[in-house]
Amino acid sequence: MNLPLYIAWRYLFARKSHNVINVLSAISAVGMAVGTAALILILSVYNGFNRIVDENLSDFYPDVKLCPADGGYEVPDSLAALFSNDCEVAGVSRSLEFEAFITYGGNQGAARVKGTDCDLSLKRGDLKLASVGAGLARSMGINPNFIDPLIIYSPDRQKTFSPANPTASLHQVEVYPEHLVSVNAEVDESLLMVPLETAQELFGVQGACSSLDIRLNDNSDKSVSRFIGRYAFLGEKGFVLKDKYGQHPDMFRMMKMEKMAVFLILMFIVLIVALNIFSSLSMLIIEKRGDIRTLESLGADESIVRRIFVYEGCLITLLGMAAGLILGVAAALAQQNFGLVRMPGNYLVDAYPVVLKLGDVLASMAGVSVIGFLVAVFSYFCNREK
Repeated sequence: MNLPLYIAWRYLFARKSHNVINVLSAISAVGMAVGTAALILILSVYNGFNRIVDENLSDFYPDVKLCPADGGYEVPDSLAALFSNDCEVAGVSRSLEFEAFITYGGNQGAARVKGTDCDLSLKRGDLKLASVGAGLARSMGINPNFIDPLIIYSPDRQKTFSPANPTASLHQVEVYPEHLVSVNAEVDESLLMVPLETAQELFGVQGACSSLDIRLNDNSDKSVSRFIGRYAFLGEKGFVLKDKYGQHPDMFRMMKMEKMAVFLILMFIVLIVALNIFSSLSMLIIEKRGDIRTLESLGADESIVRRIFVYEGCLITLLGMAAGLILGVAAALAQQNFGLVRMPGNYLVDAYPVVLKLGDVLASMAGVSVIGFLVAVFSYFCNREK
């Protein structure tokens, strides 16, 4: 039997001469349990909100986007046919995106125009319709129920700009707002969707296309990555394939950084809670100095004595962490499956979204274990008898 571990176990569960040490040890274990459960729950809720953002992006943006590496506007129809014949592809559409100046009812602003040939709701005979981002509509007073046209201006790329007559160098198209769409705050502030033909008319180049939007039957990360790998040869022809992370690198990078910041803040709170272990071990070392001298007289060296109290601190940490894991995982699964805690107000979801991930559980276990071990070692070296 491991003698230091046996003695540490006896110190933890056997009666002690000072009851305050029992109380401090119990408080330490409860604190580590609460800290561990909080880590798992908060990270799971954060995953839930991230999933909502991800799903909203997936509804609006393609699973894979092909565009010229040089940012040009020439994508051959042969590539659209190539992807359309792939059994993994659910649909392919052409898009044209550019910045434009818009006016509506005396208000002026800038918009990110996206022309697409996949939205049939924007076509009604010869009438030119448009879908407007909720943020852009709010800032410019755009209302689909009104009959006022929205006027879009774009430079004529085939003419030289004339300072004397600027309007002669512009293409102008009137469209009528048909829908309001909402993706996220950043996109909603500038989004303006129109039929591809309208965008090409504004752009001044018939047949212009800035990207192919590809939707897959299986849009999981693994399937998308495998799909992009199969068409990696297109990189040699001057094209690049982007998954959702490549289409929005800044946003996903920010989401990862925010989650890491939340994790570090929670770990700092766990570190503060773990100082109770320092207190209980310090008092235990002071109380057991007679036992330490007895062990040393029996031939125990300092490493054995040190391991006794380090094991004591690790046992407190592990017991608290185990209880926290059970509590945190059970609460996360209950919320994930039954939505017990409701969200106040009107949101996309009725209950707090929760997604439990194994990686978060393992990271929480590793972080709490390391903190408990370091605090136990530190407490011994701060209180060992000179």
